[in-house]
Amino acid sequence: MQRYFVPESGWTDSKVVLRDDDAHHISNVMRMTAEDQIICNHPKGRAALCQIEDVSPEEVSARILDWLNEHKEMPVKVTIAQALPKGDKLDLIVQKGTELGAHAFIPFKGDRSIVKWDQKKADKKIRRLEKIAKEAGEQSHRTSIPSIHHMKSFKELLLAADQFDHLIVASEVEAKKESPTLLGNIISTIQPDEHVLIVVGPEGGFSQQELEQLMKENFYFTRFGPRILRTETAPLYFLSVMSYQFEELR
Repeated sequence: MQRYFVPESGWTDSKVVLRDDDAHHISNVMRMTAEDQIICNHPKGRAALCQIEDVSPEEVSARILDWLNEHKEMPVKVTIAQALPKGDKLDLIVQKGTELGAHAFIPFKGDRSIVKWDQKKADKKIRRLEKIAKEAGEQSHRTSIPSIHHMKSFKELLLAADQFDHLIVASEVEAKKESPTLLGNIISTIQPDEHVLIVVGPEGGFSQQELEQLMKENFYFTRFGPRILRTETAPLYFLSVMSYQFEELR
């Protein structure tokens, strides 16, 4: 069944109104008609089974049939801080990361990031990533859309670190050690409802200055398995491990 995230302005006590791209998708792509059913997600994380009453490409109105009791969000809130990668890799990270349960994404400028965003390009990219997160959230039947933060400098990222309960760095150096810090040991200290920040460097890795600053701010450096992962693979590996630990083993 199709699922749509509807802004708060589209809700009343008994009805939901969908507009713009959602209305176009329902009427022109899915070709739904009156009496078809959809699931609508409220911004506060609740989902309702709804029955369509009126359809047009500009606006779709639906009646709320029942509020659903769903548990689709990861018990631990994981934020991915991703140094700007090349090409469309950030699109992939947001899309797949949303499917895997990420709570939020923070793009940041790493010293070795090849890609450079000016303000105009950054605003456009963030809007695109928000759309990708929304569509991925609908496809994977999530009840909330991950937040896409505005691009930060590395200094701004460090200043935001005190908002989190656990600070983790995906470390290529740890992966090469004979006695590395294991991810499993760190995860064993994490509890449900806590906030975790995972920082991933760009293709060229972190600079020495960045590593020293992360250490100074008490980030934990750990390997993500014994192999060296690409920048777009590391956050997905971490989310998969967290999902298994907190959703499949509970």
